[in-house]
Amino acid sequence: MRLIGEKEIRQSIGLPESIAAMRQAVIAQSRGECDTPMPMHLYLAADRAGEVHIKSSYRKGGGHFVLKMAGSFPERPYGMVLLVSSVTGKTEAYFDDGGYLTDLRTAAVSAMVAKELGRTDPVLGILGTGVQARLQARLHAEVMDLEEVFFWGRDPEHAAACARDVAALLPRVRVSVAESPADVASKSLLIVTATAAREPLLRVRDLRPGSHVSAVGADSPGKRELSAEILRRASLLLVDSLAQCEKLGELQHVLSEKRRAVEIGAFCERPVPFDRSGITVADFTGLGAEDLFIAEACHEKIRADV
Repeated sequence: MRLIGEKEIRQSIGLPESIAAMRQAVIAQSRGECDTPMPMHLYLAADRAGEVHIKSSYRKGGGHFVLKMAGSFPERPYGMVLLVSSVTGKTEAYFDDGGYLTDLRTAAVSAMVAKELGRTDPVLGILGTGVQARLQARLHAEVMDLEEVFFWGRDPEHAAACARDVAALLPRVRVSVAESPADVASKSLLIVTATAAREPLLRVRDLRPGSHVSAVGADSPGKRELSAEILRRASLLLVDSLAQCEKLGELQHVLSEKRRAVEIGAFCERPVPFDRSGITVADFTGLGAEDLFIAEACHEKIRADV
């Protein structure tokens, strides 16, 4: 078994490779090629300050299966990924990633969706100020020519720090802090929500025609970032997994819209027509298949570089 630390992981897997791996993952998942059980969630404190997500997946006929645990704690992030041979049962790699692979694939798949939708927005709005917010800016800058990014967070100091970090990472992009979620929506048509909110941050009246929202924060029961009316009004409603989103994502709060939700992998292979002047939404809950594909991509790159 090879032990792979966060530094080696960051040096091995690039942004383009992660985006390509996520497209392959969602397509394989939508085709039914992956055995991906429902995620497990552990809440380690009464106030939910410590939260751990456990996910796994195996691609039929593939060489590996994966077991991933990633958690958030007040003091530090936690994460590990086990890549196990599906032939021998041998653990081939232990990724001591501190949650980085989970964060990377989450940002990569939402950037990939923006690309698949044909978005060419010069402005990106992000609700959230954590690691995911920073990565969302970097990954979206990889697939489009961003000129400006707006951040919003509940804590103004955290929002300012996030803006400074992204300005340093993307020196050609103007980075600003917005006053509210509605302010973000007034300035940008492409919006990513990456928070742990349990009440809607955006309402349909906040969004302009032609807006797209990638909602990545709702990934367990009770979480939500968007009002029900946004999903009802959406001209296109994408989900990473219908089975997961109706239990864990934004869709859990608007099950009436389940019948018209389109899985992202299916859309990548066979785009459906939709009103581009309307609102579009992508509901992400995070797939074990994504963990499998990014771990395999990272492992292959490291082996090739040896």
